[in-house]
Amino acid sequence: MSTPISETSQYLTFKLGEEIYATDIAQVREVLEYTRVTKVPRTPEYMRGVINLRGHVVPVLDLKLRFGMERTEQTVNTCIIIVDIRMDDEQTVIGALADSVQEVIEMDAASIRPAPRIGTRLNTNFIRGMGKRDEEFVIILDIEEVFSGEELEALDTAIADQQETEASA
Repeated sequence: MSTPISETSQYLTFKLGEEIYATDIAQVREVLEYTRVTKVPRTPEYMRGVINLRGHVVPVLDLKLRFGMERTEQTVNTCIIIVDIRMDDEQTVIGALADSVQEVIEMDAASIRPAPRIGTRLNTNFIRGMGKRDEEFVIILDIEEVFSGEELEALDTAIADQQETEASA
């Protein structure tokens, strides 16, 4: 279950399609221009592949595919948001593909509403809340809830297998 928002926080806003999303800036390491992503066999479609980030293998995940939208296409604005998430009491670094990064904004808890309840079949645990900037809604993500621990473990295994294959070649 996502953590409620109880104070003023800074968020990095980004676009997926026409919608504006945000994530807590404290979890963002950096934003990279889109670079070549190496596909890893036998991974889910939303797992676009891996990149080399200063000698570290970082999985790159397509948030649009994860949310049931169309695949993110590469444009001049496409970027990879590098975020830190906790998985089994360990920090894990992942890259999240976005159509474009907007800006860093501040929102106080009073201006953020809880995630809408959309029936029992749809899991909205990954939405921390709904904010408003000007006249547009901003969907605030709990980036740690977007991907389950089992999914990330499967990705880690696939990446380790890929590294072993490359090392033995």
